[in-house]
Amino acid sequence: MAAKNQKRTVTLIGAPTDIGAAQRGSSMSPDALRVAEIDLTLRRLGLEVIDSGNLAGPPNPRAKAQDGYRHLAEATAWCRSLESAVTEALHGGTVPVVMGGDHCLAIGSIAAIARFCAEERRPLSILWFDAHADFNTPATSPSGNLHGMPVAILCGDGPPELTALGAGPPIIDAGQVIQIGIRSVDHVEKLAVSESGLTVYDMRTIDEHGMFAVMEEALAKVSARGGHLHVSFDVDFLDPAIAPGVGTTVFGGPTYRESQLAMEMIYDSGLLASLDIMELNPALDLHNQTAELVFELVASLFGEQILSRHTTSFN
Repeated sequence: MAAKNQKRTVTLIGAPTDIGAAQRGSSMSPDALRVAEIDLTLRRLGLEVIDSGNLAGPPNPRAKAQDGYRHLAEATAWCRSLESAVTEALHGGTVPVVMGGDHCLAIGSIAAIARFCAEERRPLSILWFDAHADFNTPATSPSGNLHGMPVAILCGDGPPELTALGAGPPIIDAGQVIQIGIRSVDHVEKLAVSESGLTVYDMRTIDEHGMFAVMEEALAKVSARGGHLHVSFDVDFLDPAIAPGVGTTVFGGPTYRESQLAMEMIYDSGLLASLDIMELNPALDLHNQTAELVFELVASLFGEQILSRHTTSFN
């Protein structure tokens, strides 16, 4: 376990905004994770930790959608700020851990990572853990909330203010994205997803084959491609019975052990190079239950295990 973390440095980047969400409150997530002492746990697991603090950006104007998007100018400002911070962390040789904030922020973090990978000539793979496909456009989203659109925007279908971030447009190719845990896709959005080139392991697939088989296949695809693995973790990936503190709950999600297994397998692969933690909403949580669960999963992602793997007799 220690070898995977040896001499690695993590940069924590807070992005305290709910600019792209329907519900207020995810702006409190970075400080909730700090209260849970995420930095101390990562240090205990053998990592050096730099906490770069919280980014600053425009407040949430709570306005209606204009031309199909809510708060586009403000979201663009946040994504540009995050793109700069993640770029600095990557060029410093560290593992950026973005503490959102709502999931539209992934446009900024992944734009930075995609540009960095292009400069380094390293393939980029993205594991997108989410209840939603996030492949909406103004034509499929009556609300215009940008946290339902980041994958579409990353793949080039969105406003030029965002699609041109990084080395875009497009910022990435849909074939670089593997989605896991999907169980809520809008009716018109389904056709766009099926034609997009995304790899999607929805909850039926997980139910039929199990989380181990799904993660084994997904990580094999990433390993074969090589390069940089980015994990974008939306907390609503989890079943709301164990993680109520999100703005868009969808029942039928992974259990605690299924989720922890997925994180442990990513750590075992040794592939993780950057991370988003998105959509934790302390305002909707119950007794800090969701924040503590997210904290435990992040620890598993960086090496926390029940026992060392060599203690079993299985191959």
